[in-house]
Amino acid sequence: MNRPELPRRSRRTLAVLALALSTALALPAASTAAGPAAPTTTVVTWGASADRLDASVPDRTHRVVLRTSAGGSALRVRLSNAFGTEPVTFGRAYVGLRDTGAALVPGTNRPLTFRGAASVTVPPGGSVYSDPLRGTVRPQADLAVSVYVRAASGTATGHRMGLQTSYIAPAGEHAAEESGTAYTQQTSFRYYLDAVVVDAPRGTGAVVAFGDSITDGAVTTADTNRRWPDFLARRLLADRRTPLKGVANEGISGNKVLSDGAGESALKRLDRDVLSQRGLRTVLLLEGVNDLKATPAPTAAQLIAGYQEIIRRTHAAGACVVGATVLPYEGWREWNEGGEAIRQEVNAFIRNSGAFDAVVDFDAAVQDPAAPRRMLPAYDSGDHLHPNDAGMEVMAGAVDPRALRCAR
Repeated sequence: MNRPELPRRSRRTLAVLALALSTALALPAASTAAGPAAPTTTVVTWGASADRLDASVPDRTHRVVLRTSAGGSALRVRLSNAFGTEPVTFGRAYVGLRDTGAALVPGTNRPLTFRGAASVTVPPGGSVYSDPLRGTVRPQADLAVSVYVRAASGTATGHRMGLQTSYIAPAGEHAAEESGTAYTQQTSFRYYLDAVVVDAPRGTGAVVAFGDSITDGAVTTADTNRRWPDFLARRLLADRRTPLKGVANEGISGNKVLSDGAGESALKRLDRDVLSQRGLRTVLLLEGVNDLKATPAPTAAQLIAGYQEIIRRTHAAGACVVGATVLPYEGWREWNEGGEAIRQEVNAFIRNSGAFDAVVDFDAAVQDPAAPRRMLPAYDSGDHLHPNDAGMEVMAGAVDPRALRCAR
């Protein structure tokens, strides 16, 4: 039977739609004649540490923008109510390829389910993964996860300093819409979403960058993905010798190893933010400067004991730990000689103790050779604590991909 020919404009529209689908969220082939699927490993492709945000607001839709690291199939998102004081009911959730602003590439927005249902209720302290989404996601894809909050009260959970603009539709359910028209509010917060995973080729692993504001990307250019973990993700993807392709950024601005403050301490959040990540092979630990500049500051022995506990627990989970030296920060308002002496002692432990599986010397990478207690001006954002975009790229360049693997 002859099929009617589509008008030229319709054919062109379908061709554009097919191209859009292939760019990030590709539909599976209709044929079932292909052989068995290649074996895969579930690996985190994006992460953001959960923390307490502002008050939960019901009947609004959040559109969270993110960039993947590893590519793969069967995408799942993790929604968190870790710091909620009341249950949160999520209505419909979708994921699509972001175009510009809050708008999506036409034809790419796909519905997510939770144990087959379109909605899910997450109790206080809990989290939930969506069901696997058919199709594939490419590496370095700009995705938008849209989640309708049907019912909520109390404290909202999410990530505070995203350095990436996300969007809010302040009233009603708009997750399925590809247009950004309803998303009239902008935010740097990433509400409720704390991880995205994919099934990658078997043997693929992930690195979790565990740290504070320097890892979180403070003072880097927003909406450009220039945090040092972003640069590292691009390096790992380009390196054919390493199976480590997933990178999760688990930094929280102001975070400390030993005590709560900006987020729970590294010791308290280790299991939730790091060890729970799918496909975890290596933790790259850059924490300590906020402990050093606190009043009162811990001793070097106390901070080293915190590192040792992180190492012990991570090794028990079967993952490697790479220690990163604490960056210089003379010129920052809280710098003092006492804190500098502790930094030198702590860095000597990181470099020379053998407690870590490998070491990345970020201190040496960014310091001013003429004034090693200070950051080189070319890498300094201007506050003498946080590297600028160029400094972040230099930090990522100091990581030897071979050092991220160990025999565990």
